[in-house]
Formats: sequence, C-alpha cells, structure tokens
Amino acid sequence: MTEAAGQGRRVEKEPGMSRFAVPLALAFVLAFGPPAQAGQAQPGPADINGLKKSAPKVYLDCSSCDLEYIKTEITFVNYVRDRKEAQVHILVTTQATASGGREYTLTFLGQNEFAGVDDVVKFFSNKTDTEDEIRKSLVKSLKLGLAAYAARTPIASRMTVSYAAPPPAKTGKDKWNGWVFSLSGEGFFSGESSMSRSSWGTNFSANRTTESLKIRLGLSGQFNRERYEYGDETIRNRREAYSASGLAVFSLGAHWSAGVSFEAKSSEYENIELGFRAAPAVEFNVFPYAQATRRQLRVLYRLGGGPVRYRQETVYDKTRETLWGQSLSVTLDVKEKWGAVSVSGSGSHYFHDFGKNRLDVFGSIQLNLIKGLNAYLIGGGSRIRDQLSIAKGTASLEEVLLRRRQLETGYNYFAIFGLSYTFGSIFTNVVNPRFGSAGGGGIQIHID
Repeated sequence: MTEAAGQGRRVEKEPGMSRFAVPLALAFVLAFGPPAQAGQAQPGPADINGLKKSAPKVYLDCSSCDLEYIKTEITFVNYVRDRKEAQVHILVTTQATASGGREYTLTFLGQNEFAGVDDVVKFFSNKTDTEDEIRKSLVKSLKLGLAAYAARTPIASRMTVSYAAPPPAKTGKDKWNGWVFSLSGEGFFSGESSMSRSSWGTNFSANRTTESLKIRLGLSGQFNRERYEYGDETIRNRREAYSASGLAVFSLGAHWSAGVSFEAKSSEYENIELGFRAAPAVEFNVFPYAQATRRQLRVLYRLGGGPVRYRQETVYDKTRETLWGQSLSVTLDVKEKWGAVSVSGSGSHYFHDFGKNRLDVFGSIQLNLIKGLNAYLIGGGSRIRDQLSIAKGTASLEEVLLRRRQLETGYNYFAIFGLSYTFGSIFTNVVNPRFGSAGGGGIQIHID
C-alpha cells in the first residue's frame, strides 16, 4: 500500500493476476520509455505508430470519470468506445467511506486476447480531496492495473517503471475517535417582475464507522418562499420542514447486520406538527458485503412506531395518535460489463388497521445491447393506502397549485427512458479541448 504525502489517499491492489504483475507493481508508476543513450538510434515515427497500434485496447466503463484527462495522462493504451472491441474492460464502482470520502474499485476484466486475465485495484479519497487530486489518484490506479496488460504487448519495450518510497508512517491517537462531522447550507433565489422564489436549506451530520459498527446522525431544515402577482392580487406561499434522524448498525458476519433507526420530523405540507418513529431492523445480504460495489441482494425487515401530533385535525378525526407498523424491502444492485441493474420493492402497513398499507417499487436498468446501442430505463411507483395525516376539509385552488398541503391519492409513478446509438471509428485516443469538451465552451446555466 502507498499513501500520497499530505493527501491521505491510499491505493491498494487486490490479489489476482499475480503471475503477470510487474514486481512491486503496488507502488510503481508507469511512464514512457527512458531517453535514448548517446549514440543510440532514436525510433522513428513509423516505429512508434506501429507500437501504439499493438498497445492494449481499453474500454473505460465510468460515467463520472474525466476521460479527456485520462487520455492525456495515459497514452500507452488505445481507447475504444465499443466494449466488445476492447481487450481490457475497466469497470469503476464507488461507495462511501466512514470519513466522508469514497472507495473506488477498479475491476480489470480481460477479454478477447486477454480473456481470463482479471484484476482489481482500489484507492480511497478523502472528503477534503479536490477533483484534481481524485483524478490523479484514479490515473495512478489505472496505470497500476494496466501494467500487466501492457507488459504482454510490444509497447512494453518503450516503457519503464519507477518507485517512489512512501513517507514515514505517522502514528498518533485520533482525537476525534473516528467521528466525522459535516455542516452545510444552501440558498436559491429567482424572480421576475410578477413572481419571486427563494429557498434555504441547512444540514448537519455526525458519522462514525468501523468494521463492526456504523452510526449516522443528521439534522436538516428546509424553508421555501414564493410570491405571485396576478392583477391587483398578491399570492404568497410558505413551506417549512424540519427533520432529525439516526441510525446504528451492527455487523453480524459477512451476510447479516442488525440495527435501530429513529426519525423525528415536522412538515407543513404533510400536516405533521411533530412526529417520532423508532424501529429496530435486521438485514440479510445474499452476497457478501465485501462485494457491495459490484452486486447486492439485500432483504431488510423493520418493526417499530411512535407518537405523532398533527397541525390540523385529520380526515380520520385525529389530532394526535401513536402508530405502530412493520415493513419489508428487497433490493438488488448489479453492475457488470453488459450494464447495470437496480431494483427494489417494499411493503409496509400499520398494525391498528392492515388496510392502511403501502407498496413501493423502483428500478433502473442500463444495458449495452449490441455494438454501439445502449438503452436505459428508470421508473418507479407506489400504491398508497396509508395517508393518515391528510388534513380535514377541502383544499383551496391556491393550496393545490402551490402544493401547500398534501392531497389524498391512491398511487403515484414516474418513468424515464432513452436510447443511444453510436457508430464510426472504434478508436477515441485524440483529445481536443478547443471550444470546450462538448464544443460549447465555458459554463452554461439555464433556469426555467
């Protein structure tokens, strides 16, 4: 493992492909070949072009990566835009770490001539890392993983390796004892002569994560103001919401976990003056949690409840009550070379009336169908029978249009879908940043 001085990021290489790896590859940084010695013939452009054509063909499966920067920094491979033409398919997945950073898992999947030659490289970012620091660590990890593939092609003759000794390890007691705190605030303002909108939000979180225990605490507030002028009439709208939440989860092996969660909230829109709910829960993951970045199949059961006080009398003639219920959810997340799938379904009900229940489904599918053809579908919906906080009385037209109060409904749904087809040259090595990456240049902001 190597650690970048002053940045706290570390890179680690998992077992696999050890018979092909360059010795000490865990700490090596690849670069193009050494300068020619005195009296040594310089290779001509034809020689370089020939070597470049023999370099590994790579497909980088990462929607959030800075591909142009990667192409500029790693020039000893050929980048292709069709995964089936690639010799190395690199799948990049991430998950949050205890410190607020992220764990990046780079899975190298050999195919065609490199079929069966697979490997995994990981690196960790801190919450305070800049985008530039993160992309530099990503490039370093990509070089480490690509070393064994490049070493098996003629372009290896133009490459060398170097080793940077890590700085002395720092020892000392963590004065925060693993706790990470975050405080944020945001505001949005827009308007014109006949209307104006503004919203403010603030959030605070305190988290502590170890291998055996995860603790999450949070506070948030949201404030919205709107003004509309219609003739001589001025309509003003205000919505506020506050919430506090907490979660403690204990690890019970590679597949099981148990914990307890709580939530307290106040919402004008939902007609809740103050509501509190606590629920112990247990979860089983069919796949080991260590594989969470690539695949998960989790079953989560919750049982709990608490008191709630309403702002106005509800349609059930309640101003306050104590509610108890249970819920069961199943979630599948898979990311592979052919695409990614995420599907979840959950059901819940209250014990005092089993007819007060809710069913939710959500799914997203991204498929690499055939050469150059990709499709995605995102959708979800709910069957709703548990709206106990609906205020009594008929909502006014203003309240309906401005969404000032929640209305009774039996269901909701949404769907997003799309297709894309790309054809032409399979190689994408050239980087040309003129007029911006997409040809538009600069920053564009559109507000509707």
